[in-house]
This record gives sequence, C-alpha cells and structure tokens, in this order.
Amino acid sequence: MQGTATGDRFPVPARFVALGDSLTEGLGDPVAGGGWRGWAALLSGALGERPGGVELVNLACSGAQTADVAERQLPLARELRPRFASLIVGANDTLRAAFAIERVTAALDRAHGALSADGAVVLTACLPDPGRMLGLPGPLARPLARRMHAVNTVVHAVSARYQGVHLHLADHPWVAERASWSVDRLHPSERGHRLLARGFHTALTAAGLSVGPPPALALDGPPPTRAGSAVWMATRGTRWVADRCTDLLPGLLSLALKECRHGVAGSGRLLDAAAERATRTALAALTEPGGAALGKTAGTVKGAATMAG
Repeated sequence: MQGTATGDRFPVPARFVALGDSLTEGLGDPVAGGGWRGWAALLSGALGERPGGVELVNLACSGAQTADVAERQLPLARELRPRFASLIVGANDTLRAAFAIERVTAALDRAHGALSADGAVVLTACLPDPGRMLGLPGPLARPLARRMHAVNTVVHAVSARYQGVHLHLADHPWVAERASWSVDRLHPSERGHRLLARGFHTALTAAGLSVGPPPALALDGPPPTRAGSAVWMATRGTRWVADRCTDLLPGLLSLALKECRHGVAGSGRLLDAAAERATRTALAALTEPGGAALGKTAGTVKGAATMAG
C-alpha cells in the first residue's frame, strides 16, 4: 500500500479513483461550507496503512449514466493509474426512455475490464430501486424495478468475470432503515455513506487486501427527519423527479399501462421473463477469454436483488 518513490525522498501515494454518479459524488453527506463528502472520501481515509497514504480522485458526477462513465470518466481514471477504483453507476440509465440493457452491459464491461487490466482493484455494488425508494405506485414502480434488477444482474456478472470486490448490499439490514437515507430517499444519509464505506472496508479485508482501520461510524451532523423528508418531497423532490423523468414519463406511462394489462390478465411473469431474456442476451454478447458466453451463468449470480431488496 505504500506509494512508489520518486527519487529518494518523496513517496507517491497510492490512488483511489471513484467513478459513477451522485451516489459516489457524495450527495446526502454535506460538509460545512457547501459541497459533499460521501462514502468514497470516508473509505479513502481508511485504505492506507498510514494517514494520507491513499489519495482520492473523485470523478463521479451527478446524473452520470454508464455511457458517461465509459466514455468520459474512464479515460481520466486510467491516466491516474489507480490502486483502487470504484464503479457504481446505472440507476440513471433506468430513468431514461432510451434504456437498453445491452448498452449498459457493454459500458460496464468496458470500464471494469479496462480498470482491471490496468491492475486496479475494482469495487462494485448493488444499486437502489428508484421506484421503491420514492414510493411510486406499483404499475410505475415495477417497470423501474425490473430495469434495476437487470442492471444489478449485469453488475454482479461483470464483477465476477473480472474478480472485482463486490458489496452485496441487499444482504445488509441497514439498507431498509430510514435513518440510512437522506431526505430525498434516493441517496444515503451521512450514516448510510459511513455504513457503505465500512461495508467496502470489510469486503476488502475479507479479500485479503491490506487496509487500515475501518471508517468511523460516529456522525458529524444530525440525522434526517421525517418532517425534512416531507418538505423535500413537496418542494425540491417534485422538481427532482420532473428533471430526471422528462424523457422517461411518456414511456413510463406506457409501461405502466402494459403492467396493468398484464396484471389483470395474471401474466406479469411474461414481462419478467422478457427482461431476463434481454439481460441474458446482453451478457451472452460478452465472451470469456476461453470463449464461453458469460450469459450462461448470469441467472445464478449471487445477490441479484436490488439495494432496497
């Protein structure tokens, strides 16, 4: 974990480069004076065997989709030659009318493969189901949940392919606790960010990687309140949903109508089967070095449930 030397006097610290969207940018964990901290900053301080031994470069950007990460963030990350890299993205893809699991799969595989080939330890995790976290009605929530399930299945499969360090957040009880989420109900609160950082630290330790003491769980600020959540949803929350669903809403309403028709007919399983076939097809397009289709094992990947699980 020690940095390499430049000359004889100045060691260069190892780097942790964080790629992704607002979850990794740190939304939900504000710092005094403005801005965000987040789980990546909390984890970076616990990665080195000495304070400051690992430098964090956070490339994550609010609203980023998988293509943004593969096309914009990945080249910058590779130039930095990180020892650790996190790749947590995909929720914003599910909120777009043009969602296509094959494009998500190709982008995630490209990014994970390149970082792994460069020698980085790549961290991945399940993602929350936006519809369930926002409390949307079933006919609206189920299509989003189906998309999120597909993304999580791909994340698990790609992480297994490149032997990354994957955090099975659906197995952690804290994801169901209201105190772990900020007032927007989509991003972790400070507590959630701290638990996420601690979870990755535990996973890295279990993988036999040398890290420092675990991130602290003591909070710096007050936890979110139900009143604060209600105010946010009545004001900024409505705008947040509108901003992100402008191009999704017509298509989502169509998906909801289809959901209702299948619900009346008792054939909702056909929609699930179609989504699973699309996911398997996307994974089958990726081949292992030996030529075996990755999609053959996609259905057995552990923990394919969503973060809100």
